[in-house]
Amino acid sequence: MAHFAKISEENKVLTVLYIENKLIEDENGVEQESIGQAYLEKHNNWPANLWIRTSYNTQGNQHKEGGTPFRGNYAGVGMVWYPEHDAFLGEKPHASWVYNSTLALWESPLGPQPELTEEQINETLAAGNPLYEYQWDEANQTWNFVTL
Repeated sequence: MAHFAKISEENKVLTVLYIENKLIEDENGVEQESIGQAYLEKHNNWPANLWIRTSYNTQGNQHKEGGTPFRGNYAGVGMVWYPEHDAFLGEKPHASWVYNSTLALWESPLGPQPELTEEQINETLAAGNPLYEYQWDEANQTWNFVTL
């Protein structure tokens, strides 16, 4: 099946539909995104350029079955199509965050969220609060350890 994300003019994913692969093949049997876009425009009354092909088997820029990853992540409702990265991602969480093309995700300028230390886990458990995490502080450009 060929999966296509229907996006708004603001590039938000509205829904994802699939059609049979044979419906997007050219005269040589090669799948063409543009053929799928034209088909979906005709049958769904939505502009062809607002249908973007997505791969059900791609997540975190990895293909689940060992194939070639396609467009970073499988599109889901509420995600955003970023044409400059040729990828589907969640909304950019903070202005300072940058696109990590290896993992197809947004990352703080300091890198990934820090791992919790054993000491932090033990302290929060001893205090009777098992809910804790690091949260990004955009104003100070730091990760802060917080209990919830």
